[in-house]
Amino acid sequence: MSTTSWQGTHVTVAGLGVSGIPAARALAGLGAHVTVVNDGDDERSRTQAEELRAEGIAVRLGDGDTLPEGTELIVTAPGWRPDKPLFAAAEAAGVEVWGDVELAWRLRGPDAAPWLAVTGTNGKTTTVRMLASILEAAGLRTAAVGNIGVSLLDAVLGEPRYDVLAVELSSYQLHWAPSLRAHSAAVLNLAPDHLDWHGSMEAYAADKGRIYAGNTVACVYNAADKATEDLVREADVEEGCRAIGFTLGTPGPSQLGIVDDLLVDRAFVENRQQQAQELAQVSDVNPPAPHNIANALAAAALARAFGVPAGAVREGLRAFRPDAHRIEHVADVDGVAYVDDSKATNTHAAEASLAAYQGIVWIAGGLAKGATFDELVQRSAPRLRAAVLMGADRALIREALARHAPEVPVVDLDRTDTGAMSEAVAEAARLARTGDTVLLAPACASMDMFTNYTKRGEAFADAVRALAAERA
Repeated sequence: MSTTSWQGTHVTVAGLGVSGIPAARALAGLGAHVTVVNDGDDERSRTQAEELRAEGIAVRLGDGDTLPEGTELIVTAPGWRPDKPLFAAAEAAGVEVWGDVELAWRLRGPDAAPWLAVTGTNGKTTTVRMLASILEAAGLRTAAVGNIGVSLLDAVLGEPRYDVLAVELSSYQLHWAPSLRAHSAAVLNLAPDHLDWHGSMEAYAADKGRIYAGNTVACVYNAADKATEDLVREADVEEGCRAIGFTLGTPGPSQLGIVDDLLVDRAFVENRQQQAQELAQVSDVNPPAPHNIANALAAAALARAFGVPAGAVREGLRAFRPDAHRIEHVADVDGVAYVDDSKATNTHAAEASLAAYQGIVWIAGGLAKGATFDELVQRSAPRLRAAVLMGADRALIREALARHAPEVPVVDLDRTDTGAMSEAVAEAARLARTGDTVLLAPACASMDMFTNYTKRGEAFADAVRALAAERA
């Protein structure tokens, strides 16, 4: 569908929330007849619906499956699964389905800011925020947008106009964004996740790989993750677009990497066969954990692809402060460090977190989402001092520990009340020795016990602070 004038176009917006409401308002402002459909009919949805109805937008609650009569286009929230009956009805009627990212891309003006886009199983938000910090250090008007929670529609339609956007994109968003063409893009890593939504690992990877389609300057990949390089090889890009790798080792030509505790660039230099440009010190990355250094290299690669000077990379990384609950140091108590990585909601993220420390008392567990834990435990076993397990699927981790790390002491907490985290921290403190790290890296989702990973991290931090006050 190619719509030059939206006046009178009948558009169905699937889903209220952070993407659906801005989409509905933007389309109504362009003159479209908008109907919002939503599965839920709770108090929050009713409040949102009344606000939209007051603006002349129709809302249908409690039925997200039926295609409204006369629909010419669907704009969907990214989380709506492709197998929804609504989309089957749209296909049968010949109606296109766009996501909010696709809509934002189509609504850009002729002088729109280029997009530097990032996806991956883990590390997206941190990398995009690092990238935005680097771009700001270079004096560019920018914003970190997309899956972070800031509507891309607000960024492309609002004021002020940006020079460049740092865009985080989930696999869901990419699935519904067929015409997106970024200036440059990165896939940070690929590991099984959201397979219930995509149907298979192959479909999940294919949706991630959409981010490279039509790139004009650089496709950034992880040299340690062959699957990301394979996606670059398969991508249909503009003539002259380059494959740029990042590595925690010494970089080859057309790569960024590490040499003598320095982040260096052998991609965007005049003689990449023989020269490297120093970008920053490893100590400029906060925190300097291996996976976070990889994030910094990916952000630097995208910034350099946009022409940012080396000095701005260093300045931007130094200025960056990570979001809460991402490998966040909470406190030291009796010579033991307590670290909150509640955002490590899958095995891939937890493994990266565990790789950053030695002598770990590991607090883990929650909803496994179909994950298995054998590889995680096998690779991390030498670092584990002990484990404290909690949550609905903790038995899966306990069994993996029994198979691959039987010498590691395990405390199994059979409780899900609000005091469970306090007991977990107390047990971890009992097991830890001076110099150890008590690490919350659950490798699972949080919703069995907590509203979200933020609430889980806050419970951990509160328990650690209470422990510190008790022992002061």
